[in-house]
Amino acid sequence: MRIIKIAFAFLFFTSNAFSQENKFTLNQCIETALHNNTLVKQAGLRADAAGVNLKQAKNNLLPAVNGSFNYGFQQGRSVNPITNSYINQQLNSSNVGLNGSITLFNGMRLQNIIKQNRFAYDASKMDEQQEKDNLRLNVILAYLQVLSNEDVLAIGKEQVEVTKKQVERMAILAKEGAVGNYQLSDLKGQLANEEIANINAENNLQQSKLALCQLMNIKYNSELMLDKTSVEMPTTKYADSTEDVYQSALKNFALVKSNELKIKSSDKAVKVARSGFYPTISFNANLGSDYSSLAQTLTPTNMVETATGDYVIINGNQSPVLQQQQNYSSTKTGYLRQLNNNLGTFAGINIRIPLFNGFQTKNNIKLSNISLTNAKLELENTKLQLRQNIEQAWLDMNSSFEKYKVLTGQVADFKESFRAAEVRFNAGVINSTEYLISKNNFDRASTNLAQAKYEYSFRTKVLDYYKGTAF
Repeated sequence: MRIIKIAFAFLFFTSNAFSQENKFTLNQCIETALHNNTLVKQAGLRADAAGVNLKQAKNNLLPAVNGSFNYGFQQGRSVNPITNSYINQQLNSSNVGLNGSITLFNGMRLQNIIKQNRFAYDASKMDEQQEKDNLRLNVILAYLQVLSNEDVLAIGKEQVEVTKKQVERMAILAKEGAVGNYQLSDLKGQLANEEIANINAENNLQQSKLALCQLMNIKYNSELMLDKTSVEMPTTKYADSTEDVYQSALKNFALVKSNELKIKSSDKAVKVARSGFYPTISFNANLGSDYSSLAQTLTPTNMVETATGDYVIINGNQSPVLQQQQNYSSTKTGYLRQLNNNLGTFAGINIRIPLFNGFQTKNNIKLSNISLTNAKLELENTKLQLRQNIEQAWLDMNSSFEKYKVLTGQVADFKESFRAAEVRFNAGVINSTEYLISKNNFDRASTNLAQAKYEYSFRTKVLDYYKGTAF
């Protein structure tokens, strides 16, 4: 919820990109920061991972199909799988299979997992959006700070030029004896003060440029130039009330949306846990075959006559009884032929009924409910912090606007006062002390107005950020 300044290592742009011929617009600075920021990239990766989880949850509705194959060698005494008799020789065997299963019902577990992951994915996209919005706001504030410091420095340089001219004029008058040396000393001291103030203003400007470069994750360049026309400066009072901003934030603020989606995801997680009480019904089917090196194929060869051991008496003579017997030749049955001959299939329904699992399902439900309650509290806390931050931001905005209004009038008054004092000082009517008092009043008011103008813009941008309309 809090706006945090982000600093990163230098990457991506060369210093040539910031030559004096190039002025960076606010949008260019924002896009550069979004492109280079590692936190934004990490948030995007987390969203991508959540998308993969959602896709997998949908794919879990598809059937699972697996194939199997094994081939082995066996020595020593074993059972012939063809004759089911004991043998004592090498045996080579193989099995191949294809099996598949699909869940028909499991208490809507798979469907609720899909919904849970969909809400989690949407929440991660909102988290990514929040990370981007935070960075955008920080860049806007840093951009405006640079512009503010540029104006302050420009005013300071103008003040120095005015004082230098007076020092030069006073030096001539003092040399001629028209004025006392103390008045020249007063002006020289004033010039030194203004030059010191400009040194500080230049340092503040470079510090703000450094902060902006670091937010964009680029190399610092002291010659960085910004396009003032790319920023709209408000001059009227912010129209929305605290409640207006808060209600808009509840609808648009990415972190609020993220927490709402996380509640929905946690609610589906509870339903997933409850599905453990329901039976699981699945359909299974498999196709398989096997091979043995002992399998033989018998092929008929010729017919032979063999005595049966019986006889018949024909005309008083014994004649043996003969029978025809088919002879066969045996050959090893080929691998593919055996697989085809031994092919078998199976299909069936499997029902798994949960009876007792050490209260695992019950405890999973409790944990899911705890996570759901925590998600609700997180949303409540987010809304509370959001309201508090908006209230504080609105008060800051209102104060800065009132200050901006007062300073606008003050600058106009002091400008006229200084113009008159300068005329009177040049005419010798007033001394250097009175002149410097008038000049310092005008200079200070001008600097304060420049700062107040940008401060008011800062404050309105913060409120727009909460409303979701800053970008």
